[in-house]
Amino acid sequence: MLEDIAADIRKGLNGKSFDGSLKFDCGDDGVVILDNGDVKTADQDTDCTLRLSTENLKKLLRGQLNPMTAVMMGKIKISGEMGVAMKLGKLIG
Repeated sequence: MLEDIAADIRKGLNGKSFDGSLKFDCGDDGVVILDNGDVKTADQDTDCTLRLSTENLKKLLRGQLNPMTAVMMGKIKISGEMGVAMKLGKLIG
């Protein structure tokens, strides 16, 4: 399931750059890692971690979930470098 999401992120990043590493941690469902433009589902340490449900990750990537609102409502928890999370906002925003 997360492999499909990772594939969609890869397509969406085509021609765009992402500097840094970011982990979408979907708990028991697994992780999607964005590492300097590479997208994978094998867990590793990253500059920033976003903890959210798989459903909220899908909504976020489709533009159906506002990142700032989601953080304020507790749907996304961020740890690590906030600057990396902000870069993601520009990428998908």
